[in-house]
Order: sequence, then C-alpha cells, then structure tokens
Amino acid sequence: MCGIVGFLGQHEAAPMLVDALRRLEYRGYDSAGIATVNAGVLNRRRAVGKLVNLQDLLVHDPLAGKAGIGHTRWATHGAPTLTNTHPHQAGRVAVVHNGIIENFRDLRSELGALGIDHHTETDTETVALLAEHYLDGGLAPVEAAMRTIGRLEGAYALCFLFEGEDDLLIAARKGSPLAIGHGTGEMFVGSDAIALAPMTDRITYLEEGDIAIIARDTLEIRDATGELANREVKHIQIDAAQVDKGGHKHFMAKEIAEQPTVLTSALNYYLDETGITLPDPGLDFARIERLTMVACGTAYFACLTAKYWFEQLAGIPVEVDVASEFRYREPPIAPGTVALFVSQSGETADTLAALRYCRDKADRIVSVVNVAESSIARESDLPLPILAGAEIGVASTKAFTCQLGVLITLALKAARDKGRIDDTELATHLTALRGLPGLMNIALDQADRTRALARKLAEARDILFLGRGPMYALAHEGALKLKEISYIHAEAYASGELKHGPIALVDKTVPVIVMAPTDALFDKTVSNMQEVMARGGKVLLITDRKGADQAAEGVWNTLILPEVDPLLAPILYAIPAQQLAYFTAVAKGTDVDQPRNLAKSVTVE
Repeated sequence: MCGIVGFLGQHEAAPMLVDALRRLEYRGYDSAGIATVNAGVLNRRRAVGKLVNLQDLLVHDPLAGKAGIGHTRWATHGAPTLTNTHPHQAGRVAVVHNGIIENFRDLRSELGALGIDHHTETDTETVALLAEHYLDGGLAPVEAAMRTIGRLEGAYALCFLFEGEDDLLIAARKGSPLAIGHGTGEMFVGSDAIALAPMTDRITYLEEGDIAIIARDTLEIRDATGELANREVKHIQIDAAQVDKGGHKHFMAKEIAEQPTVLTSALNYYLDETGITLPDPGLDFARIERLTMVACGTAYFACLTAKYWFEQLAGIPVEVDVASEFRYREPPIAPGTVALFVSQSGETADTLAALRYCRDKADRIVSVVNVAESSIARESDLPLPILAGAEIGVASTKAFTCQLGVLITLALKAARDKGRIDDTELATHLTALRGLPGLMNIALDQADRTRALARKLAEARDILFLGRGPMYALAHEGALKLKEISYIHAEAYASGELKHGPIALVDKTVPVIVMAPTDALFDKTVSNMQEVMARGGKVLLITDRKGADQAAEGVWNTLILPEVDPLLAPILYAIPAQQLAYFTAVAKGTDVDQPRNLAKSVTVE
C-alpha cells in the first residue's frame, strides 16, 4: 500500500525522494508528497493523482534541502484530496505513515480537549499533532517522537522529520514493513529495498516494534522494550532490469512473458538429479497429518489449487482459508498440522497476523514467498522462495505461476514421503514439470489470437468463468485478473454448480469462459458447457486440440493450448487467463499496472 521514503544526504533531497517514490508506484497510490528541511525550515509539496503531478509542481515550486521524507498514499481514512495527502505537518513536525492508527479518534478527542484542532480526515494527522504537542511541552524531537509512538495502537510504519533538525529522521515499525539503507555519509528509509536499490545495497530491516533514530553517520535502533537492538546489515542485490519494462508497454506484459524463465529458475532451485530438495531444515511429510493453508487474493487461489494436489497426490487433508477471516474464527489447530502461508510480498498484513496466530499452535510454520527478507519469511520456520523476481504490476502473474510451481513440488514431495507414489512415478511427474516452461512458451505464442478475443470481451459488462477440479480454482484466478484490471464484472463458478443458480445469469450478452483441458473431468465440463449454449450463452472454450475436436461445435470461440499433464494444467492455463485480462484492459484503456483502488502490497487489515 502506501510507500514511504526518507533521505539524509549530501545532495538535494527532492530529486532523490521522487525517484525513490517512482520505484514504489507499483504498490498502488492516489496522491504523493515530500517534505524537506532547508536552513532549518520545514516545508512540503503535495499533489493528488499520479507522481508526475508532484514532479510538475516541483518544477514550478522547487523544494530545497538535503534532508527529507516522501510518501505515496493509498487512501484509507479520508478521500484522496490535497488536504489528506501526506506528508502531514503540524507546526515543527512532518510525518509519513503506512498503516492504520486504530485509536486515532481517542487521541484526536484528547487533543481537541486541549484546544488542538485537526484539519484533515486522516488518522496520520493525529500522529503529527501529538508529536507537536509533546514538543510544546518541552520534549526534544527524539523524545517527542518516542512518546508519540508509545501512544499509538494499530499497524504502522512511520517516518518523522523535524524543523531545525537537518540531520535527524525517526522511523518506527509495527505491522508494516520498513527498511533502513546505509550509504557513505548518507542514510535512507524505504518501505522496501526496491525503493532504495539504486542508492545502496546495504539494508537493515526493522523488526516488529523497533524505533530507529537516524543521522547521516549513525543509526540507533531500540526494540519494543526500549532496549538498544543490534539489527543485521544485509547486502541486497536487486537487478535494476527487474524494475524496468524491458521494451514492453506495461510491467504486466513483461511479467507475463517472463513466466517460462522464472518458473525454470524456481524449479531448478528445488529439483536436482536425485529428486526434490528443500532448504534447511526441510520438511518430512511422513509426519504431517494435515495442512492449513492461508493467503489472500491471487495467493489464496494458488492455495485452493494446491489443495487438490495435496489431497489427491499425498492424501493429506487440507484446509484453505482467506487470511482476513482465518484468525477471527479462532480455528483449532490439530496436532500434526503444518500451517502454510503464501504471499508474494511477504508483508500482507492479514496473512502475517494469521501466521502469528498459528505460531504456538501449529507444528511448523512454512511460507511460500517472493521476498526473502520479508516479515513472513523471517517469521517462518521454513521460508520457501518462489524466485519470481520483482513483480511490479499490481495484478500478480509470474508470482502466481511460481507459487503454483513451488506448491506442486511440495505436493509431489509429500506424496513420495507418504509412500503414495514410488521413485519411478515421482520421476515421471518431475519430467513433466521440467517440460512445463516450454509449453508455457507455446501458450504465450497465442498472444495475437488472445488479443483478438479480448477486443470482443471488452464489450461485455459481465463475464462468467467455469472450471472443475483444479481448474475451478484457476477460473477464480481468471475472473479476479479480469475484474481487477479491466473493471468488468467477472465471477467464477464450479461447472457443476451452474445449474444451482448462476445459470440464471446466462444470456447472449454474457460471455462464459470455460477452462477445460482433456482430463478426467472433461466430459462433465462439456455437459455443463452445453447447458450454457442451450440458453444462448457465448462460450469461449479454452482447451487443447483433442478437446477442441470433441467439443468445439456450437461454441462462440476456442483458444487451443498444447496438451499437458492434467496435474499441471492450472499452471499452463494461467497464461491465457492472464493474457485475456491484459488485452481486455488494454482494449478498454484502463491503467493496467496500477488499477484504480488497488495496492500491490496490502499492509493494513
């Protein structure tokens, strides 16, 4: 969600801050601003809309100073207006914030009783007002900030800048990620390492409850108890090419095209000549009685797909939960349960909260993550990287297929550990898995055909997706992709559920996308497809050549993919689902990489 940057250096802060904010655009935002201290004077510039609006403002009304903070805001409390845009300033204090201050109304009332009025709709303004109140009471900036932070309830990443203090930033983290970058006579603050990548490769990640007192040549970190904390400085390598479009019109197009390459990297990490190898300390599924899988959004649909794999291949019962609901049910965790969490960013607030709920209940905490130094990875007993590389487009593509690649690998290991398959069967499955990136390249070659179909889909107001078995989970992912970037209402249903209500929606104006490789459930899916066509529905059948030859008569259109092991079909069929969404959004002229109202990393509940 919101992006935070901070800078103490030898050069003008404004260009550095704006450049860092540009690398955080992928997180999603609706306004942006910066504040600096120059000759002791605190000032700020803010603009609603895209970052270019802030850049234009700074051309006409520059902001000098070599110390500053910046922010891209994804609105929570209050509409995306100039008044509500960060940084928020109260007298001598400016603050940027990611998260939600849950007790801001109580604090606002307390300040109001002292005659201190608020001027915005945001919870963040209360932080600045409270800090300024403590300054008025005679506290020094560091003490005022620490006293303020001690009063806050909720989740936050914060960075404070003070008038008269051109060599001081104070950063704090509780629930939302925050990193400190080290330079030579310079220090940086960022929501993630991507923001800081061109400036430094030396990063310190704040832990839960940490407060950092930052100067150009020193860094002091205090933990949640107020004690001095020694946090490791890590060398992070982020390839600048990963945050470049590489000749594509959109990041999403680039990331769709990268999938065969990154999936190969992920598979090579886990597969060797002897079979499947997990990082230390590994995982012996022979001792595991059940799995609880928790995630949000696209990662949830990856879990839903994997449920079929673990249950069918390994015979392990699997419960899949949406993270935002999981811990509020207070579900009992049976002995012998492994809790598995999936998150691209590794910072998803609901998923992290669910992980912490399971910490003392599950036998092991396993995570499937794309960011190795993320909170979820660091708090897991066994973090499993998906190695997709930086994913900038808000709509997840390559992370999804890499998540599936890691999860099917885990399911196959579980099947072997449980004795449900032998070495020969495992080798057969792994051969098919290693061949999957080549099939994905063939699927990607369907782009022209998919683009033509998408132009027709762009005229629809409602679209249905159908699938059976693992393809039911993929139908959900296809519908999610379409709705989040094209803004067309799309829903997914299990094919067999069609007659239990959703068929009432079918008419000649509603395209129905059927995901149907020729697997054991193909004939049943075709029967449901016939029910749609009998009622005038427009069916787009996504299948292989054999399926098209058997069932293409009467369908509106077909999209033909190479034949694939049915076990792996959800990974391959993700390609046309993503391309249909992408080309439909392009046809409609929507903002593909930064769709309205959405954020890449959802760090608030």
